[in-house]
Amino acid sequence: MSCIVLFTDFGPSGPYVGQMESVLRLTAPNVPVINLLSNAPTADPRLSAYLLAALRYSFPANSIFLAVVDPGVGDVRRAVVLQADGQTFVGPDNGLLNTVAVQAQDAQWSEIIWKPEHCSTSFHGRDLFAPVAAKLAINAADDLLQPFDRNDLSAWPHDLAEVIYFDYYGNAMTGLRYHEGLAGKVLNIHGIAIKQADTFSAVEEKQAFWYKNSSDLVEIAVNKGRAEQQLALKLGMQISF
Repeated sequence: MSCIVLFTDFGPSGPYVGQMESVLRLTAPNVPVINLLSNAPTADPRLSAYLLAALRYSFPANSIFLAVVDPGVGDVRRAVVLQADGQTFVGPDNGLLNTVAVQAQDAQWSEIIWKPEHCSTSFHGRDLFAPVAAKLAINAADDLLQPFDRNDLSAWPHDLAEVIYFDYYGNAMTGLRYHEGLAGKVLNIHGIAIKQADTFSAVEEKQAFWYKNSSDLVEIAVNKGRAEQQLALKLGMQISF
């Protein structure tokens, strides 16, 4: 069975996630729905794209990701579905799905050509993307999509050496995937030199360090502290080694 995974910037409060879940339950009542993330970088599809690409590996191949970070909702941007290495992604064509596509071994794009009878100009997540994700989950989307070839992503970076997300603890995820060539190197962020450590307990309290996190991204942290505050970090801040 498929599962539908929600990835949005809607925030932890408010009605929007619940409204999308209601649409999913009505159309695909037997399909599990997982609210993976509701605080993706607000109105920033580029940063969110690298977070989505990293988090998708925790889910099985038949998962359907309903991804909505859509500051241009209601404008001329396309609504699309991406099939990538056995997983499916439904969302706006504004860069949010691009990192998944360029990192995948196999990526196939389709435009959503189905138009709902009633569609708000400000909430395509509920009125357009959620119905399509639900129909895909129950194999009822044959007439909703039109495949197209994509050849405009050659310049899209596979990795992003910037801060892309702060977790509950104030740790700063970056869009840079860890590889062995980074082992032992010193990370620099706005003039601050930060050494690598494998665990929090390997450094003194309140000391900053970087490590390979559970999603295989380079992450910056402070032992028993908040890296976001202590290092004055901001989303989109560049890092280097």
